Amino acid sequence: MQFFVFLGVDTLIHAPKHNTTEDLIAILSGTFLVAQGVYFLQQAGLLTGGTTGLALLVTQFVDLSFGTLYFLFNIPFYLMGWKRFGKEFALRSVFAGGMVSLIVDHIARVFTIEWLSPMYCGLIGGLLMGVGMLMIFRHNASLGGFNVLALICQDRFGVRAGNVQMAIDITILLASFFFVSPWLLVCSVLGAFVLNLVLTMNHRPDRYVVCY
Repeated sequence: MQFFVFLGVDTLIHAPKHNTTEDLIAILSGTFLVAQGVYFLQQAGLLTGGTTGLALLVTQFVDLSFGTLYFLFNIPFYLMGWKRFGKEFALRSVFAGGMVSLIVDHIARVFTIEWLSPMYCGLIGGLLMGVGMLMIFRHNASLGGFNVLALICQDRFGVRAGNVQMAIDITILLASFFFVSPWLLVCSVLGAFVLNLVLTMNHRPDRYVVCY
């Protein structure tokens, strides 16, 4: 993946392509941050948008883990990513999504939360997920789900990925109104807002032109 970084009006710097080791470390770091953020939301009973929110919601009704549902929900989007962005992007996304599923399902073995404010969980969960996704996006991968759709909209129509993701997330959260208390819904919306604010402010096509 190559970046052309714009600094000011007339300055253009050609940034070198990341090597395989850099990509692997960044994707692993990003998936860990996302998984940690999901775990905070999960422990507080919060929801979020996208396939993450759907998986968190469905775990309340079926006897399947978050990781299993999350990966299954993302399969169609991995195929979409393969078709639109190519084999390398799709395989990296499968790896990233699989790592998030694995970490979330097993993180309780090394880390547990007895109690935290739902408001705090929404804030820190959204922030960690946003930063983690940003790292993954910058290294030619995604987590599947609506992230792929958001990237396609940015690539094809020039609409910021964060704005597309925010619209989808808010829609899913509003649809979850009957499944969580009003307070938890407010905290969930706050988390989704923080997540998408990070993406909107930092994943900018006018600042970073990505050549796949």
